[in-house]
Amino acid sequence: MGNLATLDIIIFLIYFVVVAGYGIWIYKKKKSAASGSKDYFLAEGSLTWWAIGASLIASNISAEQFIGMSGEGFFVGIAVAAYEWIAAIALIIIAVWFIPIYLKNKIYTMPQFLETRYNKSVSLIMAVFWLFLYVIVNLTSILYLGAVAIDTLLGGDNLHIIMIGLLLMALLIGLGGMKVIGYTDVIQVAVLIIGGFATVYMALQIVDQRINGAAVGNALTGFQTLMNEAPQHFKLMLEKPVKTTTTLAMPENLDVQKYVVLPGLAMYFAGQWIVNLNYWGCNQYITQRALGADLKTARTGILFAGFLKLFMPIIVMLPGIAAYVLYSKGHLTGFNGVKDGAYSAILGFLPVGLKGLAVAALTAAIVASLAGKVNSISTIFTLDIYKKYLKADATEIQMVRTGRWAIIIAMFVALAFTWTDVLGIGGEGGFTFIQKYTGFISPGVFAMFLLGMFWKRTTGTAALVGVILGFVLAIFFNSFAVDIFGKETWLYTAFTYEKLENGVVHTITEIPFLINMGWSFVITIAAMVLISLAGPKVNPKAFAIDATMFRVDNRTLVLVVVTLLLLTALYVRFW
Repeated sequence: MGNLATLDIIIFLIYFVVVAGYGIWIYKKKKSAASGSKDYFLAEGSLTWWAIGASLIASNISAEQFIGMSGEGFFVGIAVAAYEWIAAIALIIIAVWFIPIYLKNKIYTMPQFLETRYNKSVSLIMAVFWLFLYVIVNLTSILYLGAVAIDTLLGGDNLHIIMIGLLLMALLIGLGGMKVIGYTDVIQVAVLIIGGFATVYMALQIVDQRINGAAVGNALTGFQTLMNEAPQHFKLMLEKPVKTTTTLAMPENLDVQKYVVLPGLAMYFAGQWIVNLNYWGCNQYITQRALGADLKTARTGILFAGFLKLFMPIIVMLPGIAAYVLYSKGHLTGFNGVKDGAYSAILGFLPVGLKGLAVAALTAAIVASLAGKVNSISTIFTLDIYKKYLKADATEIQMVRTGRWAIIIAMFVALAFTWTDVLGIGGEGGFTFIQKYTGFISPGVFAMFLLGMFWKRTTGTAALVGVILGFVLAIFFNSFAVDIFGKETWLYTAFTYEKLENGVVHTITEIPFLINMGWSFVITIAAMVLISLAGPKVNPKAFAIDATMFRVDNRTLVLVVVTLLLLTALYVRFW
């Protein structure tokens, strides 16, 4: 295994045997029991709050976080932690206000929500759209970025073998259903956190050794060194560049590139909330973990995940900043400065034994996300397409079998797209690639869910217009707005900068995509409201809501308060 020593290989194999063995044990136990489709797809009533919380984190933290967010940490710094820290607030909102509506109305899939609240047309359109998004964007990016990272760590030339290995491990777990995924995720997230923190600890020691010349590195001193050597990387709010047109020869060119990815304070009034609330509250891949539980268990699990999110930037972002400081001081020989290679560059410093643990942690994150994603794909396909439109009289056994075939097919489609990086994920930057292209549908989808839950007048026609309009507006702002309205309007400021890729200079003009998302959402909401005003004052399909649904017990309130206090402290410190 390339650069791994015997001890590293042994540690990795222990991880593999434990996870695979536990997954097979759960699978065989389930196979002998009379399990129905809801048990297979949702693990109905069997996941504890800590299993739900761990599964949410394991499914969320994957290659795009380890590799992509670490790359953004290398490039931008702590500002990218907003995705993790605002997620903690988003999870509070989901736990208190969204989940009660889902559970009271016995919602098991997101297309089912749309059919129950609106109509079958909206549901079918979005079911097909989600399947396309999950397979072509999410699965491919997770598989590609993860395989590239592990291949780099192992010395290269094994990319396709690693892709196949990750795929087979995810299949082994995914075919067992949500119960297998949920409980193996507990092991996966434990490996992820232990390996992640161990990597960060060693990275900070290495910074102290290489930058300060310490014989035995001190992690706290290393962290202080990062703050001293790269103070600009520890600012949550990026200032808006004064110059809107820059070239490679200008120092402001880099500032513009950073700002279009994370547009400072403006993103907190625009796309950042849409990204998080849509991802955590309107996403089958995530909400599926809680939809089979009772309200108390689901809420506690989601809030537990929100609490853990506060610590994720330490694992997934800090190594990128460490790589930046080491690279800027000439201590990362062989690293070409491409941001998505930052995490692997840091792993190359790790000693024997710890490198195996780091590979296991990275593998755990990738496999858990792949398995969770394909389970959501099979759930939507089986319950919302196969059962409703292809075989209405399907038995429980046929539905489970169909779900398993959907998993296998989705995996191999993703493998075909990643084999030669057809989508250009590596060039875009993994984390930005996912956020940007998911952002094309997020404004319309979130508007449709938000109004559907909390405004009884919203109509099915408005929902259909909303999801189409949100997508069209996102495309318009991304590709056409500047040509029509110019670079500077009261809605946005566009930036022109130069970027060097493979020796070729590209001139790019764009509006920050989080600003695009914000305006797409606002205009979509306005259009949906106007259309719905032409309908009845209370839509016949509106959900019945009362204040008692949103009451929280003392344990829930304590979790909310503790999370908010910690988050406030972080923003005060790094503002």
